[in-house]
Amino acid sequence: MILTQQSVLEKLTFLYGEERGAACYTRLMARLDAFRQENPALAAQPHDPARRVTERDAILITYGDSLQEDDQPPLRTLHRFLREHLHGVLSTVHILPFFPYSSDDGFSVIDYLRVDPALGDWADIQQLGADFRLMFDAVINHISAHSAWFQAFKAGDPAYREFFITVDPAADLSCVVRPRTLPLLTPVETPAGIEHVWTTFSDDQIDLNFASEDVLLRIIDVLLFYVAQGASFIRLDAIAYLWKEIGSSCIHLPQTHAVVQLFRAVLDLVAPQVSIISETNVPHVENMSYFGDGANEAQMIYQFTLPPLTLHAFITGDASQLSAWAAGIEPVSASATYFNFTASHDGIGVRPVEGILPPGEVQKLIERAQAHGGAVSYKHNSDGTQSPYELNINYFDALSDPAEDEPRAVQVQRFLASQAIMLAFVGVPGIYIHSLLGSRNWNAGVQQTGRLRTINREKLHRDDVQAALSDPDSLRSRVFNAYRHLLAVRTRERAFHPTAAQTVLDLDPALLALRRTAPDGSEQIVALHNVANRTVTLPPGALPAEQGALYRDVISGVAHDPRRALSVPPYGVLWLKAEQP
Repeated sequence: MILTQQSVLEKLTFLYGEERGAACYTRLMARLDAFRQENPALAAQPHDPARRVTERDAILITYGDSLQEDDQPPLRTLHRFLREHLHGVLSTVHILPFFPYSSDDGFSVIDYLRVDPALGDWADIQQLGADFRLMFDAVINHISAHSAWFQAFKAGDPAYREFFITVDPAADLSCVVRPRTLPLLTPVETPAGIEHVWTTFSDDQIDLNFASEDVLLRIIDVLLFYVAQGASFIRLDAIAYLWKEIGSSCIHLPQTHAVVQLFRAVLDLVAPQVSIISETNVPHVENMSYFGDGANEAQMIYQFTLPPLTLHAFITGDASQLSAWAAGIEPVSASATYFNFTASHDGIGVRPVEGILPPGEVQKLIERAQAHGGAVSYKHNSDGTQSPYELNINYFDALSDPAEDEPRAVQVQRFLASQAIMLAFVGVPGIYIHSLLGSRNWNAGVQQTGRLRTINREKLHRDDVQAALSDPDSLRSRVFNAYRHLLAVRTRERAFHPTAAQTVLDLDPALLALRRTAPDGSEQIVALHNVANRTVTLPPGALPAEQGALYRDVISGVAHDPRRALSVPPYGVLWLKAEQP
């Protein structure tokens, strides 16, 4: 603990200098002592960093009101549905921001410490947490313009004067990396006149000023409150833009990394079982930096490169680019790993494949999204140009044209193959609720809100979902039941431990072939995923095997003798486990 406390002091000194850093350290330690006294069980809870996540972990990503029913708080509806259908195959629920908000479907938070009454209350969160581990969002780069903090700033309250960043609009901000095309500065009326505040994402999302110790301490208070309310994972939303320094890119600054490392040290002191997950939709090398040294920063990072590269593989029927990239992905440490996903509440980012896919191949992704009823969002570049930022489309429809007369069975198998890749990949899988339920583009929602991301944020009535799941021929039923089976299979295989070794096998351009080996070396699975609409036949001896060993597909239970040829059907998935006959 002494070393961790020393790390806290070092980070604060780096951020604020010796005098201010020492004073902030004293204030922070008093907070942590009070938290320990109020929550003694958290620090005392047994904790094995290597067992933080295992092969039994899979995380559902959902809004608190993605499922609704009459006269019930949506959080209770969600809990009931998950308990009835997914207990034992999903370990964790990431409830997207469930706080009072003013815009951006929850990501413009008005009050960090309240549950949106339209969703339920803290008791509903805790009841859900009795059956599943929970991930909370820390939307701390910015806060709503309607928040009490910003309203106090606008009123001239000196206690909040330094909570936000004011900039002369004549300042040169051309170096700033932007994820949006909206203005970076927003004029607001204050007792001192018109001031321009920093707004990375929108004029309703006012960036917080972490150069103020008061802001840092208030946000740490928020994180500790989330821990006390049952958070096992804290997702740092848009964390890459946290620290601002005029004349710099204002992304991935050393101070930002120091703040994340400080959060990690604080949690290690009072609740070491709680994990930090960083959300940084940026090129792969930049994203990897949020692991720090593998032991001092985020325990998980979003694997943003996986969704567009997987989509590219199915578009082209060629997994070569995906395989080449995957060959460079290795376990990070015994306590850190990747958060894998293909779809989320946002779009499919294209920045993460910068330097991996050439521009012409990125253009194929853009054209596919547009041809299948989706759209493209853009970001503002420092030279005044715009470039693609993300594809706004449901992942099922990105893979299969909703207007094409194609057999549903083919579309379902193609989609499941994409999800199996994510499930087999080194790390922890994150499954968006609309992927699990086989949803399609919600174009009506885009027309209603005028926002492109709404295409994958449909609110569903629980009765309608239940009816569809009861119909074995419905798309929802086919996807949901097959997906649930894959998840159940995965939980039983130690070779799918998040830190299990991963090797890419070069067997055929149409195959993403992953060999996963359990951390103790006791088990091995060769996971074959066919991204093409053709059968791939592997010759005898193509699969690595010990003398006399057989392979059994843990999905279907069918055995395979590696001395014989093996056929992988179009969009087929085989998870082959080596066993003695």
